[in-house]
Amino acid sequence: MEEEAIEERQCGTSISEDHEAMCWGCGLRLLLAGYSPIFKCGWCGAITQQNESSRKPDSVCFSHWRNVRDRFFVTIVLLFMLFVIGGGVWAVYPVIFSVSYFCGVFHCIVTAILSLITISSFCLAAFTSAGMPPRTLWGSYPIVEKNGLENYTFCAYCEKPKPPRAHHCRSCRSCIMDMDHHCPFIGNCVGAANHRFFVAFLISIVISCSYVVLMAIYSGFHIWPPLQLERSGLNTVSSIRILKNIVAAFASSALLLSARGLILIYLAFAGLSVEIGISVLLWQQLSFIYEGNTYINQISSTNVIHGERGWQNVLRFFGCQYSYLRGLLGRANGGKLQDNSSSKLL
Repeated sequence: MEEEAIEERQCGTSISEDHEAMCWGCGLRLLLAGYSPIFKCGWCGAITQQNESSRKPDSVCFSHWRNVRDRFFVTIVLLFMLFVIGGGVWAVYPVIFSVSYFCGVFHCIVTAILSLITISSFCLAAFTSAGMPPRTLWGSYPIVEKNGLENYTFCAYCEKPKPPRAHHCRSCRSCIMDMDHHCPFIGNCVGAANHRFFVAFLISIVISCSYVVLMAIYSGFHIWPPLQLERSGLNTVSSIRILKNIVAAFASSALLLSARGLILIYLAFAGLSVEIGISVLLWQQLSFIYEGNTYINQISSTNVIHGERGWQNVLRFFGCQYSYLRGLLGRANGGKLQDNSSSKLL
């Protein structure tokens, strides 16, 4: 009798602790064993977070300020690229054509190709949609199919379903698929639809800046005024005295530079600084692509890798076939990666 009474009490407590909740995805009422702040619907697969407070949309002033900031940075980047192209043509190519006509034509072609690739990749990354989530049916049980919202969450800002690996951007005021980050220098998010264009823009910037720095140094060497070193300073044994003499000679000769020479100095230092910063950003992007991850996922969930690490992620990102992977990594490793990719990633 006592055991039956204990069982009746346990059943009574378990029933009394059941919690009724409603799935936002299909609208079905679910009976949970207890209160759970996060649960997954057994029909549509949507994930519900009950303790998530309703978020108010951003104010008009906040959204307007972000739009003005992005447009300002985009304008600065475009003007800088046009200045580097125009300044380089004006300052470098008179020196190149003085060397030989063939060298001048060759470098004109190289400049035109690099400029076209850089500006076109920038425009594609800036003005292409970053990747809007597909429209999905939700909210009603007869409409939502079985596992139709698998691992979907609800975006409190958009008030719409948010797919896995999607994040809401407060600057773009929408959810972005495979969002990496919001870049104010392109005035757009970097997502599934324009991530390749963004990386191509970074690569073209690094190559173009390297070319600008080399040509600026080469042209500056030809038009730099001759150095006037003090003989008395060179006769002394002190290396510090010699170094000071050389620096003073460079400073005095720099005062005699023309406007073309000053532009060359600016192009050399600006191109070198931009190249260093963009190279660090490019290395970070390629490392995340190698790991099959994105920047925002890396900072939001530590030590989580979505998918398989390897060079196959980089090749797939750039649209290359796995046959190229064999030539890079060898036939043995290439075969393993191809088998793993067919079983896990495809």
